[in-house]
Amino acid sequence: MKVKMLLMAAAFLLVASPIFAADGGGTNWVAITSGFSMAIASGVCGMAQGKAVAAAAEGMARNPSAAGAIRFALLLGLVLIESLALYTLVIIFVKVV
Repeated sequence: MKVKMLLMAAAFLLVASPIFAADGGGTNWVAITSGFSMAIASGVCGMAQGKAVAAAAEGMARNPSAAGAIRFALLLGLVLIESLALYTLVIIFVKVV
């Protein structure tokens, strides 16, 4: 059953491939999808940063003597989380402009 479904899906993709080669009619899909990708990246970064700050605050409240190490790990994590949005922005500028 799985092989039959895979063969049908492959046949459908092979038949449908000329549709994707058609002229877009002047719509700049790269710019439109770039906006969506930046919105998704920013939203995910915001949620991840909120969760990281909440976890760090809870960790510092539970163990105040480890506040320095937690703060360092928090800042490193926030930098890495924020880099997702910055990389997305750089890719958008490279592709759109």
